[in-house]
Amino acid sequence: MSHFFFENFKFLILCWIALGLTTFLYLIYSKKRAPYGRHIKKNHGILIDNSLGWFIMELPALIIMPVLSLKNINNPYVLLIVSIWFIHYFQRSIIFPLRINTKKKRIPISIVLSAFTFNTVNGLFNGYHIHLNVSETNLFEFNILLGVLVFFTGMLINITSDNKLISLRKEKVCYKIPQGKLFKYVSCPNYLGEIIEWLGFFIITPSLASLSFFLWTSFNLIPRAMNHHKWYNNSFKNYPKNRKAIIPFIL
Repeated sequence: MSHFFFENFKFLILCWIALGLTTFLYLIYSKKRAPYGRHIKKNHGILIDNSLGWFIMELPALIIMPVLSLKNINNPYVLLIVSIWFIHYFQRSIIFPLRINTKKKRIPISIVLSAFTFNTVNGLFNGYHIHLNVSETNLFEFNILLGVLVFFTGMLINITSDNKLISLRKEKVCYKIPQGKLFKYVSCPNYLGEIIEWLGFFIITPSLASLSFFLWTSFNLIPRAMNHHKWYNNSFKNYPKNRKAIIPFIL
């Protein structure tokens, strides 16, 4: 199995990207909403605690990629790549589930399992790339400095936007229109921030594996943002007309 994986590494990633694009086109043209949060319905199968679901589905990425990269961990370039990956997924799998104020909310186990599978495959691809192909590199290369700046800019946008949404939940009121910062321009700046993060990661370590991660993140979050944006517009008559879904002034 491992021999087959190594021999067909690039082909498998290309198939993975093709699957992501197919999924994206299906979600866009079917306008199907992922059954979580405000979009959940009673007929969406087995439900589990929302925070537990977040922990389970993000955990594979936290573990798999760093473990596969241990062989080259003495390489400062690899250490940088693994560190920013670990920082993101520690925040998403450990810190974020503890902070979200959704004690009464449930998430379909089908969503948890699909996200678990994605994070497993994505962790494998990026981990094996680091394990096999990354050599020592000057950390002051332009693409690395630019990528780190882009990554942490995206993380800042993602976390501050999540903080705003969490603060609205703490008020224990019905859904409200988020205001301030990038919410002035888009309905889902938290999603935009995550897309920017993985664009930065691709700039730091340009490869087919990191490109597939950036593309899959976009394929997944853009349709979600469009669904959220439509929901906001349908739910609030006074929703800002100039606000876009995820990309300021464009989409």
